[in-house]
This record gives sequence, structure tokens and C-alpha cells, in this order.
Amino acid sequence: MPLLRDSSDPTADSSVRPAVPDDAVAIAGTQLRAWRTEHAEVLGQEVLDLIDAHAVRERWSEAISQAPSPAHHVLVACAGPRVVGVAAVVPTDLGDDGVGVEVAALEVDPDHRRAGHGSRLLAASVDLGRADGAVLVSTWVLEGDEVRERFLAGAGLGPDGAQRVLAARPGREVVERRWVALL
Repeated sequence: MPLLRDSSDPTADSSVRPAVPDDAVAIAGTQLRAWRTEHAEVLGQEVLDLIDAHAVRERWSEAISQAPSPAHHVLVACAGPRVVGVAAVVPTDLGDDGVGVEVAALEVDPDHRRAGHGSRLLAASVDLGRADGAVLVSTWVLEGDEVRERFLAGAGLGPDGAQRVLAARPGREVVERRWVALL
């Protein structure tokens, strides 16, 4: 996969590439920092405190080195040599309508937002989905994540009405809504 350069700054070294096993620590750190910044109110600090960072690293390591199929991808966004974002792409079965691609994770380190990393990760995810024959891209958004909703709307995705309850906090459900776009 060729590196995708940030065309707005010819001196910038911004790219997206397939993840390698050595990226698992940086990916887990990026994801956990992003969750603590973006989702503390929805998930609750007590839930975030229960997350085992070692287990998160192990899951990413497995996803990178033991992908269930060639259509499963883990991508990283880099600022120079530093991993600052991650996307996980998985195939979905649309029945008679073909196959889709789900962006199961898309996180950018809070200190590196608004630099195009999320857009590059999403574009590369869509490109991989198309190459694998996908006709639809989907992702799930936590209820109340207006920043992510604006980002996805700007990229041409929209809610399709599907939702799921991930877990329940005392007194509050944690709900995700699906956003989709045809490819």
C-alpha cells in the first residue's frame, strides 16, 4: 500500500500504512488516550479505569498478526515515524446486496487531531473496502459524539437508523448509532 502524503504541506511527513506488530503498543496508547478524552462523559470514568491496557495491546497485536481474512486490515496514521492514529477495517456480509466494509475503529491521538490523520485513515479504509469488493461503508458512533458525527457527515456518511446498546451504566444506557455511505 503506498504512503498517502499530506498534500497541504509539502514538508509534512504524514502517512497511512498497514500496521505491523511493533505498532501495537502505540495503537493501544492512542486508542486509550482518545477514549479518555472523547468518551469519559458517556462511558464514565469508572468504566475507563477498568480497561486493561495490556489486554488492549494484546488484542491489537492479534488483529495485526493474525487477521481472520485478507479483508481484515489494521492501518496506522503516522506523523513522521510516530503512530498517531489507527483504523480497523472488517468485511461485512450484506446478504444478496454483496459485501460491505465496517470501520470498526477509527481513533486519532488527541494531541494530533485536526491535521488530516482521521481523513486519511477513513479514505484508506474506504479504498481497501472498494478493492475487496465492498459496496457500502459503515461505522458506529457513540450517542452524543457530535465531533465524530460532523466528521463523518463531512465525509459523506449518514445515520441509517440502526442502533445498538453496548452496555449499561447505572442509570444510563451506552448507545451507538450506525452511519453508512454507498461506495
